[in-house]
Parts: sequence; structure tokens; C-alpha cells
Amino acid sequence: MAFKKMWLNINGANRMFACDPVKDSLADVLRRLGLTSVKVGCGIGVCGSCTVLLNGELVRSCARKMARIDEYSEVVTVEGIGTPTNLHPVQVAFMNNGAVQCGFCTPGFIVSTYALLLKNNNPTREDVREWFQKHKNVCRCTGYKQIVDAVMDAAKVVRGEATIEDIKVKLPEDKEYYGKPLVRPTSLAKVCGLADYGDDQELKMPSETYHVAMVQPRLAHHAKILRIDKEEAEKMPGVAKIITAADLKAAGGSNVMAEANFHERSTVRIPSRKVLAEDKIYRYGDVVALAVADTKEHARAAAAKVKVEIEKLPEYLNFLEAAMPDAMRIHEDTPNIFCKQPVLKGVGLDEPSKVAEVIEEAPYSVEGSFYSSREPHLSIEGDSVQAYFDEDGYLTFQCKSQGVYSSISRIGNCLGVPTSKLRVMMNPTGASFGWSTNAGDLCLAGAAAVVMQAPIALSMSYEEHQHFSGKRCPCHSNGRLACDDNGKIIAAEFDFGLDHGAYSWGGDDCFTKQARFAFFPYTIPNVAGLCRVANTNHNFGTAYRSYGSPQAYTLSEALMDMLAERAGIDPFEFRWRNIGRPGDTNINSYPFRQYPMEEMMKIMKPYYEKAVAEAKANDTPEKRRGVGLAWGGFNVTEGGTDKASAAIELNPDETFTKYDTYQELGQGGDIGSLMLTLEALKPLGVTPDMIKLVQNDTKLCPDSGMSGASRTHYMSGKATMAAAEQLINAMKKPDGTYRTYDEMKSEGIPTKYTGSWSCTSVDGLCRLDPNTGIGDPSPSYTYCLNLAEVEVDTATGKTTVVRFTCVDDVGKVGNLAAVNGQAFGGISHSIGFALSEIYEDVKRHTNIASCGVPYIKDIPDVINVIHYERPDEVGPFGSSGASEAFQSSGHVAVLNAIYNACGVRIHEIPATPAKVKAGLDAIAAGRKPEVPAKYFLGSDLYEELEDIKANPVKYEGEPDFFRSLGGSTSEKFF
Repeated sequence: MAFKKMWLNINGANRMFACDPVKDSLADVLRRLGLTSVKVGCGIGVCGSCTVLLNGELVRSCARKMARIDEYSEVVTVEGIGTPTNLHPVQVAFMNNGAVQCGFCTPGFIVSTYALLLKNNNPTREDVREWFQKHKNVCRCTGYKQIVDAVMDAAKVVRGEATIEDIKVKLPEDKEYYGKPLVRPTSLAKVCGLADYGDDQELKMPSETYHVAMVQPRLAHHAKILRIDKEEAEKMPGVAKIITAADLKAAGGSNVMAEANFHERSTVRIPSRKVLAEDKIYRYGDVVALAVADTKEHARAAAAKVKVEIEKLPEYLNFLEAAMPDAMRIHEDTPNIFCKQPVLKGVGLDEPSKVAEVIEEAPYSVEGSFYSSREPHLSIEGDSVQAYFDEDGYLTFQCKSQGVYSSISRIGNCLGVPTSKLRVMMNPTGASFGWSTNAGDLCLAGAAAVVMQAPIALSMSYEEHQHFSGKRCPCHSNGRLACDDNGKIIAAEFDFGLDHGAYSWGGDDCFTKQARFAFFPYTIPNVAGLCRVANTNHNFGTAYRSYGSPQAYTLSEALMDMLAERAGIDPFEFRWRNIGRPGDTNINSYPFRQYPMEEMMKIMKPYYEKAVAEAKANDTPEKRRGVGLAWGGFNVTEGGTDKASAAIELNPDETFTKYDTYQELGQGGDIGSLMLTLEALKPLGVTPDMIKLVQNDTKLCPDSGMSGASRTHYMSGKATMAAAEQLINAMKKPDGTYRTYDEMKSEGIPTKYTGSWSCTSVDGLCRLDPNTGIGDPSPSYTYCLNLAEVEVDTATGKTTVVRFTCVDDVGKVGNLAAVNGQAFGGISHSIGFALSEIYEDVKRHTNIASCGVPYIKDIPDVINVIHYERPDEVGPFGSSGASEAFQSSGHVAVLNAIYNACGVRIHEIPATPAKVKAGLDAIAAGRKPEVPAKYFLGSDLYEELEDIKANPVKYEGEPDFFRSLGGSTSEKFF
């Protein structure tokens, strides 16, 4: 290794350093020099988070080796563009347009924007989009619209047509903050490149910190481990230890991650996932050992030298293979199909097969088989965890987590450390969208810290993270739907097969979403349905925004369009006739908790009519235009056992500190908590500068629950209201004025109060009955009606979404910019899900580009989001949830639009150009496009339903339905 001394002019100053010009990238050098605004996401130059200016031209610095850079070259990073006390207009514009969410991509976008405005200070919106497309700047959070808005505002200031003050959000003088687009508290650090994410924290850990690399063999999807040879690896430079499962057990750990059963029909009896694989590999991303060394480079070199001998076993890479009668058991304690949930209603409740008779005798009916793919989350930031024992002896994790307390429950006793001595806190986080609900990465980091009894830093390359982290569950489905002569649906039949991958944890919860959201929010009198979940040898299923429901809508919203066509009814009108109205029941035989459907359709109708007219006007043989609809929605809260706590403290300077675990992953945990606190303390006349947030540290904050199930604003909001009410009452004097901090202290009145709220206070909540599917699990829901407008290139089959409109009901909007961000971001994920995103080929799907992440030109610039603000009856200040409905069904709106445009119905997503072109070619040749045959999901639907009816299981109801396994607690985990 030959080092070279170099000089670069960095942000206007000449700086000297030594580097390995062959090995080191420009990003490596800049980050070592402390310029950690330069983020490394993909590591191969396809995400743009590392963008800097080099001699006046944009480069992706992670892919530019120092050997290709001349000495004394000029480099500009965000740190050279603006500082917290001297912001550039671009930084101000990003903060005030809601263009900063998780913030990981933000420095790269700001540098890219700065370079654009140097060349063209009067760009059109399309100029901006072309620029970001060319320079591969990717944002996974925003949907891009707000970023383009920010560039246009910044350009006005650069041209002198506006001032900095003109583009700032104005605080309301009347202090009515709720619902306004206040700037996020964390955005200033993010636009200045000063937010230290996981890899930045690793750079700044103490010198005695060990660095840890995974030994991830990637030899097979399913195999016996015959031998782990670590002899050569242990002799590598700087290596302290190669840790295997035996070492963790010797240190007192069980090596078994905690699991719990969510469903009475689950056949799982033994926790299925080890921290470190010791006897078998169950999937391609399993980790068998950890290399611990003095540097990251040494740890990685050592990990590469560990040899793993295996004996390959049969590999079942999808539900259909795992469900075959001759398939071997992947886990010895359970059949591959490990849980089933029926849904029976009307005649189906007494005799399931009567639903088939109703369908077969109906005037109109359709049937179809569908597949929704294994969708990768594709957050730009990968995975990095630091672990150490703190000053009070807590095993402490600095990490990315959607539930800091639930992470403790999931670790359980696998590390040999009592859960009462585990501390989890969030680093500034570059998004997750669900994958960080799983604590497998924390278990690895904790294992290294426990075995070494020293601080450690574990980081993964993006490819390692891609194979290690879970994905959205793929799902095969069969269904039939029937209506009468008037277009009223009379019966539905469905059968879902959910692929939960190598590990079962959570699968018997995820599959209940299909049982709830198939044909939501329509009313259907007769239903016979079955949901099944199976283990396979592919990547395990985990949470992803709208967890479990997109698989349901893939079937139901396609069948709605197909039946509308069969009955000769416009798809908008057909939905109008079948939406739930007061008194109607959902497929689970309970009334809908809310009935916003008519008003939402009234709002959407002119947008739909305009879209249809424009599609007809712009349709050509070369570019076919079409329009597609899809209803969607999602539950709010985890149901009857959900609870949350938050605390508020009056400070000596008469300001307030708010304590909670409103986990901030880019969705707005910081601004959400601030908005709730401002509203709850409104009688005291507080302003945003009077509130300090202390968040997401289990040692300091009460448990507000997980950031998932669209629950956090709702549940944490109710807890915040309870805490504020206690504090206000304590501060209030008999004359109606309020005590100061000193007065509180002098009178011996506490200045800090914790409030809690539980869904047990909501009447009538109950889980789905495991024998019938009857139930009412959630106090509130979010609703979305989606309209996609597409253009299909008939020469190539490529589909472009030209406009997207969404009418939603999220209750009262808490922060307008944050809710819009969730809407635009969710819609962009839905478009990607429909057209390009996939994780299937483990040799090819290793980074965001190969997995089909949407770049800016893949997402329309025109995204209309219309909030129907019906105040929620129970939620805080009328708010409900605001995230997951936006990703529930938009993908089917796109698929329905493709069919409307060119007659090709995509049954198995993503709708790649090749699939669409094959359908077009079939039509041109006078053939019908190919459709999948009915999937074999393990046995006949009605035989299964009759068997379940004959063999009911005990229904415990809420709340004591968990069986504690693997040292876990009986806490609710989702």
C-alpha cells in the first residue's frame, strides 16, 4: 500500500492530507477530513448522496478515486455553501418547502442545486428534473415534488426576484400552529450537513472502539453448515476475534432472537431465527460470524477469509414451491404454511361453499390470479450500529429503529443481558420505511459488544444490507367477484398465499391485513376468503409502509375494474355504487369506523372526468393514454392493546421539554411531536422556540410505542394531551393565571408529568376471530382514493405516469408539509412498486438502481393531493394517521391505467416494459395477452374453509393472546 501526500482546495482553503490514491475515493478523503456532509449511500455512484463539486463540475465522490484527481483541484461541499448562521438561499428553500425529510440525500441535492443555479439561474421545472436525472440524485422520501419547488424558490432569490424572507414559512401571529407547514426542528442540521447519521457516528467513536464486519457467506439459500473455518481470518492484521454462535453462548447469550405468536392458528413453536447461524443457512443473507478488528478495513478483510463449508438443501424460493405437498419442512417444528385466517360473511358464515354458488349464478362475475412482488425498501442510507456499555452499565445501542422499546423486546435474552439493562437510542436516521422494525442488526452489534466487553461499531455495505434486511412479503392470490344487474357486488371469494421468507416472526400478523383490506372500503354481503402465510428460503418478510395491505389491493382493485368492464359500467361509477355508507359493514362484518367515502368520491369526480377527457384527446397509436382508479386505506393503531406515554416538563427558564419516542425516520417525528405539544400547551401561549424535544432514548424517554401502523401521531398525541393536561392543571392558580417554575418549586408542586393513553378506552375493539374473520380491531382508519394517468409507449412497452391525484382522509392535518411529504413519498413508492421495484435475483438486485428505484423522471411532477379534513372522533385534535394509506393501493391505480390505455392487464408486478410489450404484441397478433393460471396455494379453498370450520381454535380475544417465546416479554410487538 503506497500512500501519497496531496493538497486540495476544499471550500476555498488549501488542505493537505495523505491517502492511498488507488484505494481511496474522494468521499473517503473528505469524510476523514471531517466533511461528513458527504454521505455514502450506495457506494457505487447511483444514488447521488455523495455529490460534490470538483473543479466546477458535479461528481459522485464515492466513485471517484483519488488517482483520477489532480493536486490542488477545487472541491466544494455543503459546508462551503452555507452555515447555520449564514444559510444559502438553496438551504433556506429546502427547509421551507418540506424538501427535507430524512435528510440523508439532502446535502447531495443542495450541492447539485447549487451547481445548477451557477449554470442556469432561471430553470424551468423540467430543467430541474432533467438535471437531477442526469446527475443521479435520488430521494426516497419526498417524491421529488417539494425538491423541485425548493429549487424554483431558491432560483428566485438568486435572480433577485425575491428575498430570503419571502420564501420562508411565516409563523401565524395568532399562535394557531396546528395544521400549518412549520419547519422541522431537525432540518437546519440536515441542510448544513451537520446531522451525524450512523456512519458519521462511527467515525466519531472513541479510539478504543472495535470495528465489526459480517461474515455473510452467500453460498446458498438453504444449506447445512458443516464447518466454519476461521483460522486464517484470525491471523489477519488487526484482528481481535472472529465471533461465532459458540462465543456468544459462552458469554451467556442464547443466540435465539425473541419471537411471539400473534395468532391462535400459528403452528410455530420454536423461535426460527438465530443471531448467528450455527447449524443451517435459511436464506442468502444469513450471517454465520463476525470479524472484529481495529479498523473497518481490517475487519472486512478478515471476514472475507472466513471459510464456510456447507451441504446444500432443497431451496424453496416462493410460496408456490413451499406449499407443494412434497416440499420438505424449512423449519422442523412447523409445516411451511404455518398459519391460516378465514374470512366468512353472509351465506359463507353458515356454509362457505354457498358463496361459490352465489358467484356462479350471478349476472356478472370475474376471476383472476395475481402476484405482488418482494418489494425492497431502498432507503438511501444503509445500516450502521454502534454498541457499548454506558456509564450506568446499560448495553447501549445507537442505531436506526422504528421502535426503540420494541427493539428491546425483540432482542429478548439472546445476548444474555437482561432487557432491563438494554438501552436503545436513535441516531439521526436516513429513512427505513419499515425494515428497521426488525432488530437483527442490533443483535449482531450487541453480540460483538458482549463477547468483546468493549465498544464496537458495525456497518454494512449497501449490498450486505440489501441481503440482510427484510423485504415486503410477496403474495400470490386468486379471487372471484360477482355483482347483480345493477352493478351492486353480491359476493367475493379470495385466497391469499403470503411468502414470509425464511423467518416466521410477524407473519401471522401481516397476513391478517389481507383479511381486512381486500375489497376495502366496499360493502359486500357474502364473502368466503382464506389467507395463508408460509416460510420460504428467500429473504424474510418485514414491515413496509402499509404493511400487508398492498397485497390485498393488488387482487381486489384489479377485480373491481374487471367486473366494472364485464358489467358495462364506468369504473368510477361502479365504485360509487359499492362504497360503504352509514350502516354498511366491511368484509369483517362490522360497520366501518368512518364513512368518508361518498365525500371523497365527490371531490375526485371532476379530476377523474378531466383525466378521462385528456386521455382521449392525447391518445395516439404510438403513445397510448389511460386512466386508472384504486381505493385504498389502512388501519390506525395496533388495536385494542395499543398504548403510549409521553412526558412534559416545565424548565427553570419557563420553557418546556417534551420526552417521547416518536421515532423520526423522515416521516416527521420531530415536527409531529412539536405540533402536538404546541397544541396541547396552547392555553399557556407557547411558541415553537419554547419547546425542546428529547426523543427516542429508552433511558430518558417514556415508551410512546412504535412508529408504525400509522399510530404514532394518534397514540403519542393522546398521551401528549394527557401529560399537558396534568401540567396545565398543576400550573393553574385559583385566579386562573399560571404558576412560574419558581412558584411550582416553592410550593412543592412537581414540574414534570407523564401522560398515557390506551386503546382500551375505545369501545368495542376486538381482533379478527381466527375461525371466522369477524372483528373490529382498530379505532380509526385512513382512506385514499387514487387516480393515475399513464402513457404507454407501444414501441417499447414503457409506462410513464404523467399525473397522479389522491384524495385522502387523514382526519385533521397536524403539519401540512409533513403530511404532504408522506403523501408524495408514498405515491412515489407505489409507482415504483407498480413499474420497477423488485428484490428477487440476489446476484443482481444488490443496489438501489438494479432494484428499480424510481429516479425523478420516473415520478410525475404533477401530483395532486387533496385532504378531506374530516376531524377524527377519537384522535388527538381531530387527527388520525397520515402515512401508510398513501402506499396501500396507488400501484393498482397505475396497473388499471395501463389496461385502460392499451388493453394489457398486468397480473404479476412489476409491470416492466417487457411484460407490457409482450401483451401489446399478443393483441397485435390477434391473441389475448397471457394471464396466470389459478395458483396452487396448498389445497382447495373450500376444503380448507370446511376443515377450519370443523376444527375451530379457542379465541381468546383482546388482550391476552400472545404466547411468549425465546425469552421475549408479553409486550405487544407491532
